[in-house]
Amino acid sequence: MSFSRPSLQDLINQAQADIEGRLPGADAKLRRSNLNVIGRVVAGVAHGLYGFLAWIARQILPDTCDEEMLLRYAAIWLPDGRVAASYATGNVTITGTIGSVIEAGTVLQRGDGVEYQTDAELTLAGASATLAVTAVAAGQAGNAVAGTALTLVTPVVGVSSSAVVAAGDLTGGADVESVEALRQRVIDRIRQPPHGGSAADYVAWAKEVAGVTRAWCYPQELGDGTVTVRFVRDDDASQIPDPAEVAAVQAYIDARRPVTGVLTVVAPVAVPIDFQIDLTPDSASVRAAVEAELRDLLLRESEPGATILVTHIREAVSLAAGETDHVLAAPAADVTHTVGQMATFGSVTWL
Repeated sequence: MSFSRPSLQDLINQAQADIEGRLPGADAKLRRSNLNVIGRVVAGVAHGLYGFLAWIARQILPDTCDEEMLLRYAAIWLPDGRVAASYATGNVTITGTIGSVIEAGTVLQRGDGVEYQTDAELTLAGASATLAVTAVAAGQAGNAVAGTALTLVTPVVGVSSSAVVAAGDLTGGADVESVEALRQRVIDRIRQPPHGGSAADYVAWAKEVAGVTRAWCYPQELGDGTVTVRFVRDDDASQIPDPAEVAAVQAYIDARRPVTGVLTVVAPVAVPIDFQIDLTPDSASVRAAVEAELRDLLLRESEPGATILVTHIREAVSLAAGETDHVLAAPAADVTHTVGQMATFGSVTWL
């Protein structure tokens, strides 16, 4: 039988009734009566205690507890607890006079204030050079695409104050694991305890790497004794991981997997879906709502080798706020994928 927490008014009525039952002839409901005040004070205290008990009840299990208690559950159930934020790394190109020295720790700043520092000292051997840098602050904000302009915070003699992100981008930056992602990992760990290298273990190991949001395991895909792992980073500008991010997951799992298994970590092959939609009403707000629903659909249902049902695409468009009618011209049928291929959001053409 479930417990129903009494409301404040129910507690006030109960306190007043108790007072009147123990003091024959008294009326605890009179507005300016001391008995009325006492009844309300007692009811208020009881209501606060009931609230505290309700809070305690929510902390008992990880699916309802607050962040503070969830961190304690994570410390117990997960080997490394919450996944910490990671730092973006990569190369930048800078120009200057031959022989000029750029010291380790030299700070460069992006236009929005995000800072990076050089990893090692470098002496210019030519008119330009490539420097390895790491973001000063951990987080996704440190990622930057090739060509992004940077500026030296403190001038260096013989070196141009301007620099650009080199080919390969600045990648690897990820925010600290969200509360709900951590909650789901704790629940998954309870439901699927480690089995010395089961498919669930490989998925769990991959998701312990900063920035990894979803992962899949394919036993024996490349032959007996092999394990293939694919993963995505949904919070990055590109959810498909780059070679450095794949290598990081490979190294992390290699340090934990059974020594007899042959592990291959690969990125899914992105297959963008281009949508063609005749929308009613065709307004900017409804278009934005439709795109948000389509992206959410792919986030929920897209995985390597999965089929995206055209009926689900139509449903997603219909669920968009403000949409009253639409015609989906493309895709006209279910979108299928081969092993390793994964549907991603391409574009929307509004007819």
